[in-house]
Amino acid sequence: MTETDRYAKYTKLKFDRPHAKVLRIRLDNGKMNTADHRMHAELAEIWNDVDADPDINAVIITGNDRVFSAGGDFAMVEDLMNDAQARARGWKEARAIVYNLINCNKPIVSAMRGVAVGAGLVTGILADISIATKDCRIIDGHTRLGVAAGDHAAIIWPLLIGMARAKYYLLLCDQLLGKEAAEIGLISLAVEDAELDDKAIEIATRLATGAQSAIRWTKHSLNNWLRQMGPTFDASLALEFLGFAGREPEEGVRSHKEKRAPQWPDSSPV
Repeated sequence: MTETDRYAKYTKLKFDRPHAKVLRIRLDNGKMNTADHRMHAELAEIWNDVDADPDINAVIITGNDRVFSAGGDFAMVEDLMNDAQARARGWKEARAIVYNLINCNKPIVSAMRGVAVGAGLVTGILADISIATKDCRIIDGHTRLGVAAGDHAAIIWPLLIGMARAKYYLLLCDQLLGKEAAEIGLISLAVEDAELDDKAIEIATRLATGAQSAIRWTKHSLNNWLRQMGPTFDASLALEFLGFAGREPEEGVRSHKEKRAPQWPDSSPV
């Protein structure tokens, strides 16, 4: 299979080669790279193709233009709220995004700028080497939307920054700038905006030209820390998607669209 054949099916991801053995993947959806149904499905599938591609040794995941990803597209979120089949499909894809990325045999470098939220942030934080600009706005906005912090949060945030800080940022949805995220250990590096792309290429090239078995097996071994947290992640993701069937996401989406503070319904789960 040629590279053209392997990646021709993708429409929301764009590809180029900054080095012969490095594949750069750009989230490219317009709309601040929000994840619609198609992008969500492509983010689940791409890591299988990367894993099977014998011509690349490392990957960069970044955004087009000045934004990494602004989270889930509201139309997709509303489908998750209103359509049980869409909800089941979305759950399956969200699970695949995380596990396929963790199990991909190629090292992955993320390069984030602008804003990094939601489904895009999954790839940004779970990347083996995560880089952001110092002013990149990193937000896990699940509870502000009205659903549990599923996606990638429970599987890795407590490991990276400790339980106390993870609870603070995941329960309150407070923003972290890239500089702060690097200081507390949520990401690997924070750099000036002008340095981001070159730094990602430099690191990916070093990974791509290093000892491949040693690098891939080291990644596999270290990711056993994440595999151990699989049941916790599965529970968080199930609770997130259960939440889409409730009343709170309706107000979450409405308040986002109207750019106001949410007025949550007076109810609580059993």
